[in-house]
Amino acid sequence: MKFSCDKQFLCEAIVNVSKAVASNSTIPALEGIKVKVIPNQVELTGYNLEIGITTTLMAITEGEGEFVIDSRIFSEMTRKMSDDVIVFELNDNMTVAISSGNTQCSITAMSAEEYPELPKVDTQTAIKIPQGVLKSMISNTKYAVSTTEVKPIFTGELFDIENGSFSMVAMDGFRLAIRNEPIAYPEKSYFVVPRKTLSELSSLIRDNDGDRECSIYVNPKNVIFDINGYLIISRLLEGEFHNYRLSIPSEYKTEVILNTKDFITSMERCSLLIDSKNKAPVKCTFENGEAHVECKTPLGEINDIFPASITGESVTIGFNNKFALDALRASECDKIKIQLSGSMKVIKMLPVEGEDFIFLLMPIQLR
Repeated sequence: MKFSCDKQFLCEAIVNVSKAVASNSTIPALEGIKVKVIPNQVELTGYNLEIGITTTLMAITEGEGEFVIDSRIFSEMTRKMSDDVIVFELNDNMTVAISSGNTQCSITAMSAEEYPELPKVDTQTAIKIPQGVLKSMISNTKYAVSTTEVKPIFTGELFDIENGSFSMVAMDGFRLAIRNEPIAYPEKSYFVVPRKTLSELSSLIRDNDGDRECSIYVNPKNVIFDINGYLIISRLLEGEFHNYRLSIPSEYKTEVILNTKDFITSMERCSLLIDSKNKAPVKCTFENGEAHVECKTPLGEINDIFPASITGESVTIGFNNKFALDALRASECDKIKIQLSGSMKVIKMLPVEGEDFIFLLMPIQLR
């Protein structure tokens, strides 16, 4: 079995599928990349039993077959080859001979017989969404995904699709992030995708591919994202996601519209005085057309004032500086609307117009 292909395309493919290769597995084959040769094509696969990434490259081939090769050595050796075209030949003793220009080497391979099959998902019905929109939705919400395993279902993001509306939801018990988009999909679909899968998916979306579509295929246990020549296959998280709609306040007593950059800069100044040993809430008072921001710790204190448009009652409330900064940065808008119902009720952030996103934060009690 023999094949040759373009070095640049091969190197890029190896880097991307390597993201799903297991770093330490009881199945040695999963610590490598599976290479499958079929007429005029080479398929590369990385898989760690939770997420798999596979892609196919055009190649000049002789014969068919498959083998598994160490991902690190495969990547480094391919990258350091001297010519733009690389030739691979699998010998009977499971050694892969590699040649490029004046360079020749060999790498020991493994049989692909021990490599598990990727989960099968029906690809007849696709959920389609522009790649740029999907990447933006992930960017807007990923900050609120739980990083602990206390509630495993919260270590992923909910895809809630119904009546032509797609909501991506993340929460960790202290904050909640929702991004809403219209979608041309008539069915109802409800599933939770692990954070790592979404992170790898986002990294495969290039800036100039924003208008290209991503196709999503799902069954009760697994999901496939078909994007830019790659298939990302992931298990879904099991369990019941919180009914997030019940957490969204429908009323408020105070509405504040302010410049997002002003609030971010003020919070960043406060953060200079806050660390693991010196914790304190950021005290914010909204009244008389101004936002007053205060913070005091043993390291020092700060008082800040910037303009704000305020409707309703004046209010003083405590913010967790990190949670506030995460939400403000994720908003990606020049101005943000904040709705409040008192000093101890949930903080609601959303765009000045519409509800493309909704961010909820729990306030911090002020002494």
